[in-house]
Amino acid sequence: MKQEHAEVIEHQPIQGGYNLLVMHAPGIAPDVRPGQFVHVQVPHLNECVLRRPFSVFKTEGQRLAILYKDVGKGTRTLGNLRPGEGLNLIGPLGRGFPALQEGLYPVLVAGGYGMAALYQTARLLPVKGTAFFGGRTGGDILCVSEFENLGWDVRITTEDGSLGQAGRVTDALDPWMKNELGSREPELFACGPTGMLNAVADRALEQGWTAWISMDTNMGCGVGACLTCVVKVHDGRGGWSWARSCREGPVFECRELFREPANVTNRKSMP
Repeated sequence: MKQEHAEVIEHQPIQGGYNLLVMHAPGIAPDVRPGQFVHVQVPHLNECVLRRPFSVFKTEGQRLAILYKDVGKGTRTLGNLRPGEGLNLIGPLGRGFPALQEGLYPVLVAGGYGMAALYQTARLLPVKGTAFFGGRTGGDILCVSEFENLGWDVRITTEDGSLGQAGRVTDALDPWMKNELGSREPELFACGPTGMLNAVADRALEQGWTAWISMDTNMGCGVGACLTCVVKVHDGRGGWSWARSCREGPVFECRELFREPANVTNRKSMP
């Protein structure tokens, strides 16, 4: 982990309110592993003391790129940065995605700009598999050509049906698993909204597959001190404990995550 003053090289809108920010960060960029993030101090926002965490989209040599969407004061202020300006980064942070297990077939599952956290994995995995991208609208589906150019088979779903198959990402994933996966055993890599991550974990646990889940939690300090980003994990003794998404995560194997028992109080009584 390093702190570095990075220089903006490129900053441009992509689509649907999403932006690409490329920085010269020679101290951090070469050390980034797939699924890690950087903690950004947004310039010209002195009234907000907390940094903002951003998944690393890609690195090339000393360059580091993030994708972000204008969703509030911090990202709106970030959008004012121009090439030549600087911003302070801490990183690389967190536990990222591991290498593919030998003999398994890689499957990426992303919701919204969760695909940004998966690009480095897609680029570095020795085997190219199938990627499922979901979003509310076509404007939320990013960088498809970049994944396809790497050799990935990309399947798209949108909730409004404006691009690809209408529905949620699992509406494409489920029939694929039933009809196209065949005898291959998948290893899943997922990033996106909590509901989607739970759905991917459910399917992996049911089938006995390995699924790596990048948890989408609010972070304060980004370095493990404030405990804002904790999630429940199995403690190895039949109970649970807290793990920090910024240190022990954000990537967890789905069996590590503690699953709350089903609520049986609302079930109808059996006759």
